[in-house]
Amino acid sequence: MSFDAKGELLTGLKANTHLVTLCTGGFHNRRAKDVNAYPRVVYTEINNSDDEFADNVAISSEVRFQLSVFTDTSSVSKETPIAKEVDEVMKELGYSRYSSIDLYEEDNQVFHKSMRYIKTFN
Repeated sequence: MSFDAKGELLTGLKANTHLVTLCTGGFHNRRAKDVNAYPRVVYTEINNSDDEFADNVAISSEVRFQLSVFTDTSSVSKETPIAKEVDEVMKELGYSRYSSIDLYEEDNQVFHKSMRYIKTFN
């Protein structure tokens, strides 16, 4: 079984032209290249584990991602439209959202919407 969950995810995000237009700060794996570029989406693989087995061989994997939308005061109005587009992309890729939370990071005055998704690869 061979797959590239991170590659599939990034390709899906970049294929959504409306999302690309909204996210002028880009898409980043784990950390942003420019911490002052907003709005941006940061994705992190939080789990990738064998899920089902046949004859002691893994036949599927469970993958979980966290996608975070980061905005500042000048771009916070784009947070919801970006989150909706991200959700659409993830569902098109076969993921289900199991968590979503709105946060505000006091230390750097950044709005942070965290969304978590799960998918089983066969």
